[in-house]
Amino acid sequence: MSDKLVLVLNGPNLNLLGKREPGIYGSATLADIEASLQERGQELGITVELRQSNHEGALVDGLHEAQERGAAAVILNAGAYTHTSVALLDAIRAITVPVIEVHLSNPHAREAFRHTSWIAPAAKGTIAGFGADSYLLALEAAARL
Repeated sequence: MSDKLVLVLNGPNLNLLGKREPGIYGSATLADIEASLQERGQELGITVELRQSNHEGALVDGLHEAQERGAAAVILNAGAYTHTSVALLDAIRAITVPVIEVHLSNPHAREAFRHTSWIAPAAKGTIAGFGADSYLLALEAAARL
């Protein structure tokens, strides 16, 4: 087992990946993304744990848990909560674990309300627009932290 943990937190509706608007989000399922992250994590010597919740508080709890467990990083795709959640912003600011914001699509190429991220001001960085590869790019970044 690796001594480096990266927790991957996924927000609302991401359990529907592969079925939900594939023209925007691609055809990869969350299970596909997890498998690719696990494979790359092994190559990098990183333990990857992936979770999904449609509930904002569960994502806040996941951020707190990352701190308690001494995670090296959190990869966070907060879904629609990206554009609404002060609670997630505060949770990220409350921990010292670096958080990498991830999006499958490019929010700036979509509706105007998606252009504002409440997470970005507290995140170490943001990776967006590369489909399922956004997660792999975030894992590569986490490995370098």
